[in-house]
Amino acid sequence: MEEYRISTLERIGYRISASVEKWMPDPFLFAVILTFISYIMGIVIAKQSPVDMVLYWYKGFWTLLTFAMQMVLILVTGYALAYHPAVHKMLVKLASLPKNGKQAAALVAFFAMIFSWINWGLGLIVGALLAREVGRQAYFRGIPVHYPAIVTAGYTGLGMIWHWGLSASAPLLSATEGHFLQDLIGIIPTSETIFSGYSLALSLLSIVFVVGVMYAISPSDPKACRGIEQYAPHLLEEERKEEKVEFKTLADKIENSVIIGILLALMGIFYIFHHFGVQKKGLDLNIVNFTFLFVGLLLYLRPIRYLKAFYSAVPSAAGIVLQFPFYAGIMGMIKFSGLGKIMANWLIGISTPTTFPVVAWLVAGLVNLFVPSGGGEWAVIGETISRAAMELGVPIGKAIIAYGAGDQWTNLFQPFWAIPLLGICAVRARDVFGYCITLMLFAAVFYALALTFIPY
Repeated sequence: MEEYRISTLERIGYRISASVEKWMPDPFLFAVILTFISYIMGIVIAKQSPVDMVLYWYKGFWTLLTFAMQMVLILVTGYALAYHPAVHKMLVKLASLPKNGKQAAALVAFFAMIFSWINWGLGLIVGALLAREVGRQAYFRGIPVHYPAIVTAGYTGLGMIWHWGLSASAPLLSATEGHFLQDLIGIIPTSETIFSGYSLALSLLSIVFVVGVMYAISPSDPKACRGIEQYAPHLLEEERKEEKVEFKTLADKIENSVIIGILLALMGIFYIFHHFGVQKKGLDLNIVNFTFLFVGLLLYLRPIRYLKAFYSAVPSAAGIVLQFPFYAGIMGMIKFSGLGKIMANWLIGISTPTTFPVVAWLVAGLVNLFVPSGGGEWAVIGETISRAAMELGVPIGKAIIAYGAGDQWTNLFQPFWAIPLLGICAVRARDVFGYCITLMLFAAVFYALALTFIPY
């Protein structure tokens, strides 16, 4: 590496990436390791018996099936939208814009951040598809890019903005009638969380910060760049072909009926307008999924085409389906043993009204390693954070946004949510998480300053 003509920031990213490639396990093994760590911590720190920890593990294993389905739908509906031909053509055009590797990383990061604010599933898939297409176009045009940095850029939205956006779990859960903390904090409207000046300012600054960092740490020396051909040469052979619609039978005509697709889509769109316009209800996880489901149908029109898009999308959620119960089990151990509150109280106990946002961010970042689910983690430590905020006189909306910062921040270390992206881009976690961790370290300074000094 010493022979490469790269800057100090590029060198930092390159060295961390090289180290991570040697030690990072597969995401599923990551979950297994955290299961054992949580089990031991419950025995040693929370003073629970080995048998009780197993019981807590199983008790949590199946408690998040509804939420897991909501998460799968967010991912699959986002995937289906991103794979629509019109959206794909846009991605190809965008992928042809960068003239070098640094511009490529900045471009992918920008759009991954924007779409992740709109919907984390859409942002993850758009980021992955754009990163893959940028790698392909760079190869065809003879432009040297470092594919791991490009793929990392496609994941930045999950680590830097999604929990301040329209699909943010804790803000949407807190705005949903009947949520588990309603008796304590009431219903917190999204005007106090997602659409607060605090959150919007954080989101805007985060986009600028991430684009700048990804530009800075991406290698500029062609000799330091490893393109897509070194990781996924089979992706260079892919061609998208327009599917021909044939109407051989009555069933074919029904499956491909634009009229049926439009009528069904209009029913969904009508309810969306009724939800917001007539009932005056806000955003929650169900209406977000409902909206993306029927917007997707409106784009595809033909029911069978939309169904096939879902068939293509579902494999990307396989890792979530397998691993989510294990993380729910970890959540069970953390929650029912009291370990979550113990860890939260370690830091909450030393906070002040001024330092509370930073403390909440650090608490959420720590617990997210064990419970990598914005809503699931909120179920574990939401009460502790809320009570501490109320005692210190910190607005609950501000506390939720600070919590969201921590929950998304350590996604740059925890590979769980990167599983779909890794599959689409055909890379291993260890190939890209060196750059993710580099961004996470730089982001620590950004989060500490922004959460403290931006007014609510």
